[in-house]
Amino acid sequence: MLRVGLSGGIGSGKSTVASRLAARGAFVVDSDRVAREVLAPGTPGLARVRDRFGSAVIDSDGALDRPALGEVVFADESARADLEAITHPLIERRTADLVAMAGPDDVVVHDVPLLVEKRMGPAYHLVVVVHAPEQERRRRLTAERGMSPESARSRIRSQAGDAARRRAADVWLDNTATEESLTEQVDRLWDERLVPYERNVRLRTPSRQPEHLTLVPADPHWPARAARLIARLQHAWGVDAPEADIAHIGSTAIEGMPATDVIDLQMVVADVGCLHEPATRARLDAGGWVLEPGPWWDEGHGDDAAAQWRTAMVLGTDPGQVVHLHVRPRGSPAARRALLFRDWMKASVEARAEYAALKDELQQRHLDVTSYARAREPWFAAAFTRAEAWAERTLWEPDAGYS
Repeated sequence: MLRVGLSGGIGSGKSTVASRLAARGAFVVDSDRVAREVLAPGTPGLARVRDRFGSAVIDSDGALDRPALGEVVFADESARADLEAITHPLIERRTADLVAMAGPDDVVVHDVPLLVEKRMGPAYHLVVVVHAPEQERRRRLTAERGMSPESARSRIRSQAGDAARRRAADVWLDNTATEESLTEQVDRLWDERLVPYERNVRLRTPSRQPEHLTLVPADPHWPARAARLIARLQHAWGVDAPEADIAHIGSTAIEGMPATDVIDLQMVVADVGCLHEPATRARLDAGGWVLEPGPWWDEGHGDDAAAQWRTAMVLGTDPGQVVHLHVRPRGSPAARRALLFRDWMKASVEARAEYAALKDELQQRHLDVTSYARAREPWFAAAFTRAEAWAERTLWEPDAGYS
């Protein structure tokens, strides 16, 4: 099962996207519909709302007067918090019941207006955000939904802004043109990413980089992608799993550095053997993380070139982003070196330029990925000596939890 979070500001066209995904075969759980169900006439939820907000939010038929309630809660933070305290537990329970009805090979799309505000992103394999400019959204709300300009503006301003939504989004659907254009985007997303992603998660098939070396210019979105992946991995790992510290490493963690489009993460645990425990494997499998068969070893550089340290490799399953998770035991010299190299590169303009030039030179040789890794070894041997000198000079220490 693939879990997809779908969000977007009011008036963005999110419902259009949800409808199209449902037409393509997605199992859609509409949080607005669920919210209406738990506040339907005769429900305990509606009784609690009436007790808190009074009969003014109940219409003549005994149903919830949503516009009247909206006028109250969207202008008053404490009132909104009270409403959420009533409705959110009810909505969560009903949502869980609906998701449990989905099949093991379903793409479950959870349509959630406040996904970003509630920081729900880590619970999904992928987050899709629908965007339209605020001016266009205001026009839609007034012309198509009959809201006053003041109400439309208040509703929009009460939600997360575009910057927060971009940070949360794995996929950004632009709804500034026609509905046909939006539909085409949704269809590509379904065919090229969601369906293959669901299959990969279900069959535990990792996404791999092409063996032919392809370096791409630095992508300013890499750090944000890594942050989402780390949050998602922490969620999948679970609070009852062994303690783990996760960091973004490698070239995609270095601003301005060309790289293969692979996000490298490092997880440090007390013992990499924990990855073989059934409960841990089940959590990782459900989250779309696949343990590569081993054993795996990190090799030393320079003075300790003959050394080897135990490690493990876990791969992501998203066809839209290759991810390598290097799992290392606490105290491993390789774990420390991964952080040292990253931080030294960030601090040294000269080192970054030198490494970028080496990458360019090696790409010109049309190497495969394995040969490329080997060809960098002589440079790394000298580079780590320089990095250690920098660490001693600057009193550098690794991130908390890595030593």
